[in-house]
Amino acid sequence: RQKNSKESPKKGVRVTLKEDMSELKREHRRDILSKIKKADRTGHQGEVRRMGKRLRRTDQGTDITTDTDMTEEISTEITDLRIDRKESQSVKEIELKEKERLDELQRNGYRIIQNPEKFCFGMDAVLLSGFVRAKKGDVLLDMGTGTGIIPILLEAKSECAHLTGLEIQKESADMARRSVALNGLSEKIDIVTGDIKEAGSYFASASFDIVTCNPPYMIGQHGLTNPEEPKAIARHEILCTLEDVISQAAKLLKPGGHFFLVHRPFRLAEIMTTMSKYKLEPKRMQLVYPYIDKEPNMVLLEATRGGKPRMTVEKPLIVYQSPGVYMPEIYDIYGY
Repeated sequence: RQKNSKESPKKGVRVTLKEDMSELKREHRRDILSKIKKADRTGHQGEVRRMGKRLRRTDQGTDITTDTDMTEEISTEITDLRIDRKESQSVKEIELKEKERLDELQRNGYRIIQNPEKFCFGMDAVLLSGFVRAKKGDVLLDMGTGTGIIPILLEAKSECAHLTGLEIQKESADMARRSVALNGLSEKIDIVTGDIKEAGSYFASASFDIVTCNPPYMIGQHGLTNPEEPKAIARHEILCTLEDVISQAAKLLKPGGHFFLVHRPFRLAEIMTTMSKYKLEPKRMQLVYPYIDKEPNMVLLEATRGGKPRMTVEKPLIVYQSPGVYMPEIYDIYGY
């Protein structure tokens, strides 16, 4: 009986200590969460990320016992914070310029800044992002990134370690940078202003696991009115050619790296021969049809640097099942 009476107080101390530690952890989390909210309201996203990492370290239970319910509660609050941040961000805070607009991307709450009078991304960019196969830790370059649509979508869809967009038009590159910052991705995505033809001088050779490109499709003077217009530069081979794109991709890819391209079927023979010239072996191809009974108007291609000859032709991708109604596969790619 004396032995038990001596042990009971000790047991009581342990229970009290555990309760004290649990309360300490709750107070610690509340303090961190308060700092996250304050940093979020003032737009200091670097501080939000730093405090978020600190919160995760606390949740790992290295010095304090983990409370599962509280972990879920904090996780939910952080998710709500991210949503609230995006929804409460005003036009003034993101510095929208004249005639610019914000468009929802249906991925992670991300949005993108565009100017309809300059150039807006199209379905081809979205389909390319859905065609890309990226592995965890890959480093990716998007050549001719425009307003940054492909890096932003692929950040949401993949586990790439880092993504870079290269864009020659200064206004588009500026919109891309602001979109990256708006979505809190400045540490994950870089936007570089520069010429595709000079890509090898901006980046080290064989430094990317993946290179993507949605290049200008049109050659010659077909439909060309003003060569200086941003839309003309995006659609016509004014500032770079197909060979420029493919040669630079081959130079920047690691051996065994993957090149993903969206283009027009009428240039397919030229694409294949140019890829072979620069040791990019076509491995996958998918034709895109507007309707099941129409001719294809896009082609998606994957090539491997130094790959062995063998190509898989995937089943056709049909865009519309009826006017204005997408096929289910298209809704999946868009994220609806």
